[in-house]
Amino acid sequence: MQSFAKGTKLYIRKLGIKQKVIAERAGYSIQQFSNMLNGRKLISATDVWRISQALGVTPNDLFGIERK
Repeated sequence: MQSFAKGTKLYIRKLGIKQKVIAERAGYSIQQFSNMLNGRKLISATDVWRISQALGVTPNDLFGIERK
């Protein structure tokens, strides 16, 4: 299992989307989102849900948990 921040960064690169776009879709400022991804702000369960929805993936995808 990978960290949520690492998984989020991987999906952002994979999808070719700017962090700013995902931040806006999830309802965060770019600074808030950057702080989450760089360990300067704790990420809550609500944050996980909002960010996964903004990326169009499941929380499990972002944590690197494979579906069986």
